[in-house]
Amino acid sequence: KNYAKQRCWKVVLIVEDVGSGVSERRKREQILKAARSREVDAVLVWKLDRWGRSLPDLVVTLNEFAELGVAFVSVTEGFDMSTTAGRAMAGMLSVFAEFERNILGERIKAGIAQSRKKGRPHGRPRTAARHEAKVKRLYADGLTKSAIARKLKIGRTSVIRILAE
Repeated sequence: KNYAKQRCWKVVLIVEDVGSGVSERRKREQILKAARSREVDAVLVWKLDRWGRSLPDLVVTLNEFAELGVAFVSVTEGFDMSTTAGRAMAGMLSVFAEFERNILGERIKAGIAQSRKKGRPHGRPRTAARHEAKVKRLYADGLTKSAIARKLKIGRTSVIRILAE
């Protein structure tokens, strides 16, 4: 409140969002909605990590705020997107976020390759495969592929794949 007062900003919404690791953050969505509808000109947070759960998430919302013309300020880090230096900092954050995404992608690919090398299966288990005999029997009885899929509660594409094998 003091920071907003120093900047001569009118406070229209105060949110105290308490909870760690919450997947659905209603108050955050409320703030985003207010920014999208131009009800606010700035979002002021105590710390950056209180706004974004990850660097990519933070960068995406900061970019959205920039496109909307909404300033974003973190009091404790001195991060202020309404200034030239703050916008430069956001640019650097986006570079690091992209780097983080690329590193994560490389690690995932390496893990998959290692699993395959050891002969471990990768990907979603083929659950429809256990219905193979029933699929072939029902198809031989004259049922359509769609009807078989509905009856066995599996995807039509799975039925098609089983019959093609």
